[in-house]
Amino acid sequence: MVTSLDTGRIRAITIDLDDTLWPVWPAITRAEVALAQWLAQHAPATAALYADAPALRAIRVRMHELRPDLRLDLSALRRESIRLALTQAGDDPALAEPAFDFFFAERQRVDLFDDALQTLEFLAARYPVVALSNGNADVHHIGIGRYFKDSLSATRLGVAKPDARIFHAAAQAAGVTSDAVLHVGDDALLDAQGALDAGMQAAWLNPAQAAWPHAAPPHAIVTSLSELCRLLG
Repeated sequence: MVTSLDTGRIRAITIDLDDTLWPVWPAITRAEVALAQWLAQHAPATAALYADAPALRAIRVRMHELRPDLRLDLSALRRESIRLALTQAGDDPALAEPAFDFFFAERQRVDLFDDALQTLEFLAARYPVVALSNGNADVHHIGIGRYFKDSLSATRLGVAKPDARIFHAAAQAAGVTSDAVLHVGDDALLDAQGALDAGMQAAWLNPAQAAWPHAAPPHAIVTSLSELCRLLG
C-alpha cells in the first residue's frame, strides 16, 4: 500500500467498472462465443464468413475506419460491425439489432471479483458512488445498480477518460466538487492520471504491483479492493 490519501477530504467516490470490479475479457470472450452460436442459427452465411477471431477483429477495425463518429460508443460500433458482416455475407442486415441485443445481454454476465460486492456495500454506505466508464457495461443489467447514485459513460457524455470533463461530470453527478472526490480504477492513465489531472484524489488498483508509469504518483496504490476499504475504514 502506497498512500498520501487525505480521507477527510473525501465526500464522494467515482469508480471504474471493467477490470476494476470484474475482469472484462472473459465476459467479452464469452459473449462473442455466444454471438457466434446465435449467428450460426440465424445467419449461417455470416457465421461461416466470420468464423474465426482474426476475421472478426478485421471487421471491427474496418468499422472504426468507416464510422469514426462512433468511436466513443462501443455498443453502436459492435452493432454496426455485425450489420456490416451480415451485409457482406448476404444475410439480412436487419438481424444486426437482435444479434447485438443477444451479445449485449451476454456481455453483462460478468464475474465480479471476490471482494467487489463487499467493497460496493462499504463504499455506498459511506459516500455517493458514481460509476465512470469508457465501456458499455450496464450496472443495472449486471444487478449492482443499487450501489450507485449515477453511472456515466463515454457514450453518454461524448468524452472519454482521461479527459477531465468526464471526471468533472461525475463529481457534479455526485453533488460535490472535484477535489472532494476519490476516483478508483485499474488503468494508470485513463483512471489514476485522468483523475489527478481533473483535481481529484486517485486510488490506483494495481494487483500486478506494476511500477507507476507517470510523474506525480496517485494518492493511493492498492493491490485489491479490500485493501482500499481498509484504507478508507
